[in-house]
Amino acid sequence: MHLAHILKLLTAASSIRLVFCVKFNPLHHSGPACPYFDAPSQDGIPDETPTGCVVDQAAYIVRHGSRYPEPGSFTGWQQLFAKFQNNSYTAIGPLAFIPTWVPPVDDIPHEPLFLSSTGALESFSLGVDLRKRYGFTSGGENITVWAASQQRVVDTATFFTRGYLSQGNYLTTPSENRGTIISLADSVNFTFANSLTPSTGCPAYATGDTSGVATATFRATYQNGIADRLNQFLDGLTLNATDIGVMQDLCGFQAEVNGDTRFCDIFEDSEWIDYEYADDLNYYYGSGPGNPFSATVGFPWIKAVSDLFALGPGETTPGGNITPPALIMGFTHDNNLPPVISALGLWNTSDFPGVYPLSLEKPNQLRKFRSSYLVAFRGYVALERLACSSADQSHKTVHVAGAPPANMTTTKFVRVRVDRAPVAIPGCTSGPGSSCPLDQFTTYIDTTRAEAAGDFVQVCGLQNVANATGEASFLTVAPPNIQELLVGLN
Repeated sequence: MHLAHILKLLTAASSIRLVFCVKFNPLHHSGPACPYFDAPSQDGIPDETPTGCVVDQAAYIVRHGSRYPEPGSFTGWQQLFAKFQNNSYTAIGPLAFIPTWVPPVDDIPHEPLFLSSTGALESFSLGVDLRKRYGFTSGGENITVWAASQQRVVDTATFFTRGYLSQGNYLTTPSENRGTIISLADSVNFTFANSLTPSTGCPAYATGDTSGVATATFRATYQNGIADRLNQFLDGLTLNATDIGVMQDLCGFQAEVNGDTRFCDIFEDSEWIDYEYADDLNYYYGSGPGNPFSATVGFPWIKAVSDLFALGPGETTPGGNITPPALIMGFTHDNNLPPVISALGLWNTSDFPGVYPLSLEKPNQLRKFRSSYLVAFRGYVALERLACSSADQSHKTVHVAGAPPANMTTTKFVRVRVDRAPVAIPGCTSGPGSSCPLDQFTTYIDTTRAEAAGDFVQVCGLQNVANATGEASFLTVAPPNIQELLVGLN
C-alpha cells in the first residue's frame, strides 16, 4: 500500500468520532448501600499527585466498611421474606427468583450490625493503598489511628491497620510493626466536639434535620409507579411502595454480603437514579449542607487538621501529649462525613442557579452532592498537604512518596479527596492540580469557614453545660477514659 494512501486512511479515521458506552451500574447509585468504589471526578481534576509535588501529610475521616444490615433494616428484610413465602402466587420475568429467595443473613444473633467479609477486605485494601500511595511508614514502624467505639468501626480500623502494616515478619520484635487504635466513645453527648461522632454532642443538630420529610416527599413520586410496573410480573401477589424500598436496599447489601445481584437487575436505570436521589436528600437535609447545624459539628475536625497542616508532619499543638503520624486516620459512621463537606464549604454552591438547596421534586443532574460518591461503605473525606518544588527545581528527580528530600525548597498546598476523587476548594484552586496554597487554606478555614460554622458551644446551646468544648483535641491530647487497642501482626 502506498504511503499516500495510508496517510489518507489515517486522516479519514481521525475524523471519526468514537463513542464509548459505559454500562450503568446500580452499585454506583445505591447511596449508603454501595460497596466501596472510587468516585468519578466531578471537577475534572486529575487523580494523580501533581508533577513536582509529594504528599507529606494527610488526614482521612472514613466510614466503616460494608456491613450486615442494622436490626431495623433487617426486620424489613424478614417481612419481605415472609410476604414472599406466605402467599400463593406465580412470578415471572425479573421476579421469577423471589419465591425461592432467602435473606443473606444466616447467623441472626450475631451478623446484623457487624462488618461483613467485604467490609474487612475494603478496610484492609485501604491500608495497602495508602501505604503504597504515601510511603510514610518505614518497615517495622508503628502507627496510631482513631476510631469511634462501635464494633464495626473498630473492626474497620483494625483491618485497615493490618493492611497498612503487613510488610514483614516481626514475630521476634513484638514492639515493632504494631498499630494502636485509640477508641473514642461512640454517639454519646458528653464528649461534645471532641469526638468522631460530634453531632450527638450538639443538641441543636437534631432540630435541623428535615431529611424525613424530604425523602418521604420524593419517594412518594416514584415508588408506587415502580410497584405498578413490577406487579405485571406477578399473579396472586401485590407489591407496594414499602416493598420497593426494601428490594432496592437489597441490591447493594446482597452484592456485598454474598455477591447476589438479582435485586439490582429488577429495576430500570431511571429507577436507580430516583432511588439514589432519595438518599441524596436524606443526607443533604439530614447531616449535610441542608441542615443548618451541619457545618458547626463538622468544623472542629477540619480545624484540628488545618492546625496540624500548618505545623507540618511530626509536630503537635501546644499542650499536646500525642504527636500524630503523618497519616492521620479517623474511622466513624456515614452521618459524620456530610458535616465535614459542609464545614469545608463543598457541594453547596454552583455557578448554575437552581441546584441548591436540593429540590424535593426531581434530581438536578448538575448537583455535585451525591450520596453514592460520599457515604458508600468505607467512603471517606481526605485532606492532603502537598510539598511542591519550585519551578527552578522541577528538572530534578522527584521523590515519589513520603517526605520530600531535606535539601529541596518546597511550597505547601492542600487539596481534598472524596472517595479518591480530588475536589476543588471553593475560590482556592491556584496551586498545582487545582490545589489551594496552604496559607490561603488556613485563612479560609480560620475566617470564612469558622464564621459559617459558628462557635460550637454557642450554636449548639451548651453555654451552661459544664465541660462543654468546641474543640476536637483528641488528635493531640489523649482524652480521659479512652481505650487503646493494640493490633499485632504475629
